[in-house]
Amino acid sequence: MANPTAAICVIGDEILSGRTKDKNIGWIAEQLCGLGIQLTEARVIADEKKTIIRHIRELSDANDYVFTSGGIGPTHDDITTESVAAAFDVDVERNQEAMRRLEQHYKGTEIVLNEVRKKMADIPASATLIDNPVSAAPGFQLKNVYVMAGVPSIMQSMFEGIAVTLQGGTIPTRLTVQCATGEGNVAQILEQISDHYESVSVGSYPWFKPGLFGTAVVLTSLDEDLAAKAARELCELVRQAGFAAEDAV
Repeated sequence: MANPTAAICVIGDEILSGRTKDKNIGWIAEQLCGLGIQLTEARVIADEKKTIIRHIRELSDANDYVFTSGGIGPTHDDITTESVAAAFDVDVERNQEAMRRLEQHYKGTEIVLNEVRKKMADIPASATLIDNPVSAAPGFQLKNVYVMAGVPSIMQSMFEGIAVTLQGGTIPTRLTVQCATGEGNVAQILEQISDHYESVSVGSYPWFKPGLFGTAVVLTSLDEDLAAKAARELCELVRQAGFAAEDAV
């Protein structure tokens, strides 16, 4: 079994500098998991046209879906739109529907829809608009790339609008087995489980509390029965090795 795949590309010098903390990768990843879409990777890249073009092409070729955040505002360094268009050799044009939405949004306010703000209505030709219920300026879909805002609240509203259009798959089963010992004591057991159940992903995560430590082992699979079987065998092997293990949850 295989699920559709996706990648996330966060675009922005402010993320790379640490000035702004990314809040989009984790949120999108959680939504994709709930849709049965496998996130293969997430990249954070600079506001540089050649860099954006290269990464968009690579990710588009390798995945069913690509989701970007950042760089579609009105300022000089917001170059995501033109860069994504260039990645697919498509021209950018003033989109009349996007303009209508901006005009409606600013109508009756004290904010002037000047030429700088009108830039947010420049969309790649043949692209489909992505609704922006928060601030009107739309994102867009071009081929399998979904271009969204960087502001988390706006990005989330955009994603929620397109989620129903995405072709999902099987929601993976994730089971956690708590082992009352360190990773080093169960490493060979985990390798044995991983080798025996090739379609089950086995991850180990050590934890520490005052006076206590242990290892949380997470087993993930698209086959619920296989994940459960792997978890039972893991518990048995850990107990045979002399350590306590809680049944999978």
